[in-house]
Amino acid sequence: MASSARDWIEKIRGLETDRPVRILNVCGGHERTLAAAGIRSLMPPNIRLIAGPGCPVCVCPEEDLYQLIRWAVAGEAIVVAFGDMLRVPVNAPKSEARSLEEAKAAGADVVAAASPRDAVEVARRNPDRPVIFHAVGFETTLAPISAAIVEGLPENLFLLMSGRLTWPIVAQLLASDDVNLEGLVAPGHVATIMGATEWAFVPQEHGVPAAVAGFTAESLLEAIYTVASRAIDGAADLSNCYSLAVRDDGNALARQMMQECFEVTDANWRGIGVIPNSGFELKEKYAAHDARRRFPVLETDRKRAGQMPAGCDCARVVMGRIAPNECVLYGAACTPRSPVGPCMVSDEGACRIWWSSGIRERAPGADAEASPGP
Repeated sequence: MASSARDWIEKIRGLETDRPVRILNVCGGHERTLAAAGIRSLMPPNIRLIAGPGCPVCVCPEEDLYQLIRWAVAGEAIVVAFGDMLRVPVNAPKSEARSLEEAKAAGADVVAAASPRDAVEVARRNPDRPVIFHAVGFETTLAPISAAIVEGLPENLFLLMSGRLTWPIVAQLLASDDVNLEGLVAPGHVATIMGATEWAFVPQEHGVPAAVAGFTAESLLEAIYTVASRAIDGAADLSNCYSLAVRDDGNALARQMMQECFEVTDANWRGIGVIPNSGFELKEKYAAHDARRRFPVLETDRKRAGQMPAGCDCARVVMGRIAPNECVLYGAACTPRSPVGPCMVSDEGACRIWWSSGIRERAPGADAEASPGP
């Protein structure tokens, strides 16, 4: 009989160590389960669960979003974007729209989408107008986008590519000397596409145990117990705690379609910088659907171009360097009703997840410069 969440918590509490065990998760879905179930509060004091870079909206380059807003405002095309992207702010003068939502309110033709299919449908319903789809997301989103491309895009549909690979940012974190990690809970959704073995580099190259987890409390707790016990024993290996959905080699057809459509290139992550081999671009054979080649790319001298908004600490939250409630803006100047940074906008952003799960108090010392909330 499978172990219950209570069983796994008792096993975790039974682990004996005086050393800290810091475990990073890489998925907004995992973070949502951890926060909603209050799992952190049930951990022994020496086991710390760290929210990591699991939000593609949060790391989307500010320049890409600014460009998309400008195309929308100029009437260059109908702009289609995932709903989470509409409220993400960019750094722009007050006289300009600072989000796709503001651009839409000002009269731009902006459409919220739930999947790439929605963008295809918008293009087919408007054959006389160009349509730009913002292709943002990790492997789990890029796989269905590649399927739509392989099936054949309408001639009037263009893609602004902002997709990212997950493992390179984890590799960068593990190689850094300011975020010490003893374990990794690997993202189950990404592993269904890319395979569990994509995360084998974590134990092999960094000596850190890793476990692929599903999205129930039981699966997450099994993964936490697995990596914590391995770390305490001084062992480093890869475990698959989501074997019902994840195979070692992932989904071969999905990976084949992604390889058919995309080149892997160096890519910029908002507030973090360029990470080698971490982004997706359209292959040359699909260049006719590349929005950057079809529409004029604007050059501006905006203040803080490419950066987070002033005072926003989303980049350090994404990289696990601080907890969401350690940002001076958390719950004060920045709330889901009035977000300052992307982590408070997206359903996969750690700040929004924590706030929506009832974590309203800021960490000690985090309120020194914060202003009252709405």
